[in-house]
Amino acid sequence: MAVSRVSLVFLMASAMFVQAALFDGAKAQEAHGVLATYNQYNPQSINWDMRKASTFCATWDADMPLAWRQRYGWTAFCGPAGEHGQPSCGRCIQVTNRATGTSTVARVVDQCDNGGLDLDISVFNQIDTDGGGMANGHLSVDYNFVGCQD
Repeated sequence: MAVSRVSLVFLMASAMFVQAALFDGAKAQEAHGVLATYNQYNPQSINWDMRKASTFCATWDADMPLAWRQRYGWTAFCGPAGEHGQPSCGRCIQVTNRATGTSTVARVVDQCDNGGLDLDISVFNQIDTDGGGMANGHLSVDYNFVGCQD
């Protein structure tokens, strides 16, 4: 009887550990209250050419079809949660302005070093609906990685 109780306690503890690990793994793909600045990629004026924009991800994604490159606005990613470098290239993130609740989806095409996001100006303006971000030079945003629906 004592052996089965110990086994049951061990089994329950193991299940809680696995559940916590799964929750932490999902949570590692989102962050709250992150700084978002803006960048002048202006992809529409360079035919969505990552090489002309000198983006980090051009090494892997510059030859993707035009429809793929222009489906979402661009962002550089260096946020506190999620993979950095090549593994983040081409992924999509939903970005939500904390002040207004306005959100949009952007594609990661570059790296940054501000600890958050560096959104193309068109993406920044989509979620800066009250103009507060432009006045401050940055927004406080939440983000989470989402499927790109490509």
